[in-house]
Amino acid sequence: MSLDHSDFHSDSDQAGLGELFAQHRERLRRMVQLRLDRRLNGRVDASDVIQDAYVEATQRHAEYQAKPEVSPFVWLRFLTSQKLAQLHRFHLGVQARDAGREVSIDCGGRLEASSAALAAKLVGRFSSPSNAANRAELRQQIQDALNAMEEFDREILALRHFEQLDNAEAAQVLSIEPQAAYKRYVRAIRRLKSALNDLEQSNS
Repeated sequence: MSLDHSDFHSDSDQAGLGELFAQHRERLRRMVQLRLDRRLNGRVDASDVIQDAYVEATQRHAEYQAKPEVSPFVWLRFLTSQKLAQLHRFHLGVQARDAGREVSIDCGGRLEASSAALAAKLVGRFSSPSNAANRAELRQQIQDALNAMEEFDREILALRHFEQLDNAEAAQVLSIEPQAAYKRYVRAIRRLKSALNDLEQSNS
């Protein structure tokens, strides 16, 4: 059973909040795994990030209820992203802001997916796991292609294609109108497909 705003605003808020987290746990995990800096693998666990976000949500759910400007899931995703950004700053310090590193935190506080993380998700579609050298080279080629795209286009691809948010959710995350989000996604996916087709032909 899905939850909407009325479910979340019921008398049993605590139980409703727990159910909401349980419903969206895997979606939140995908977000954390996509945006977690590789240097923190083994040091930061996605489940711990989500648990920290749950604790934060229990403390702030009255604030959200008073002014629910986004859907419950987008609100939970925002809290989880904040916790992940805090962990990056704690463990990596100023390196967490280095655009050449695995992640970047923009001026709006949104933790953005890096081209390296997106390339790692895509490389398996073009090579077999047995050839590590070719995979590394192809991954770099895909990363270069993603780097050539606008940062906003990479981000909307991460939201729609990898995190599997719908258009309305992506628009809320990016604070833009749904129609604008749809147009940007269509443009970004066309550019990505064109770049990947070129890579496939060059490596065939």
